[in-house]
Amino acid sequence: MLGGRSVLSVATLAVSLVLCGLTPLRAEPVEVHSDYSVSLAGLPMAYASFVTQVDGASYRISGDVKTSAFADILSKVRGNASVSGTLAEDRLLAKTFLVSYSSGKDAHRTEIQFSNGNVKSATNTPKTKQTADDWVPLSAEDMHKVLDPLSGLVFPAGSKVCPRSLPIFDGQSRVTLHLTPISVRPYSTKGFKGDAIVCSIRFEPKAGYRKGSSGIRYLKQLKDMEIWFAEHQRGGFCAPVYAKVPTKVGLVIVAATRFGG
Repeated sequence: MLGGRSVLSVATLAVSLVLCGLTPLRAEPVEVHSDYSVSLAGLPMAYASFVTQVDGASYRISGDVKTSAFADILSKVRGNASVSGTLAEDRLLAKTFLVSYSSGKDAHRTEIQFSNGNVKSATNTPKTKQTADDWVPLSAEDMHKVLDPLSGLVFPAGSKVCPRSLPIFDGQSRVTLHLTPISVRPYSTKGFKGDAIVCSIRFEPKAGYRKGSSGIRYLKQLKDMEIWFAEHQRGGFCAPVYAKVPTKVGLVIVAATRFGG
């Protein structure tokens, strides 16, 4: 039989897993800076910096990503992304999403226009080739009630984090990320020290991909992916601060080196 302290601990854990804090959104505009490092098998691979701006019911997230000096030896990647939209009760609803990046001599650009969670238009430059026999085409239904891949992983304070299923559209592929609660663990970095909500991730492809893709098959089978969310009290939202993804060549770790300020 559980004692009083155990019951309290279990109850606290359950509430923490379901809700991303209870801090109301701030009336005054706020700006939050977040930096991340990406490593593969302990080796530095990339760095990312993001700025999240919240002004009433509007938000904008913009950021830059670049590979490390070590990774540049293999392939030099530079990119930037931005998304703007409005805050709903339990999610961020994008209006415009834009990402552009270069890898070596190749350049890519994707722009998506949303309306109430539905895709109005999606443009890829260069245009995505969809000639493979095993290509799963997008349907009109696949473009409804979806989230962008950047602000789709950010939640207003007081909303559920996990369990939750996130319908993501990145301009080419429609996937669903299924989040399942694991625990609450301490996390500390520049600008933040506190508890993080730990969720497992299950990857489910829906459309806009090749059935025979070895990468898609690998992601579908993965059972050890994790993502940790922390609440930024001043910003009034929860966002990822840590993630781990096992790969065939080693463990990929994404960790916030700054979360706030």
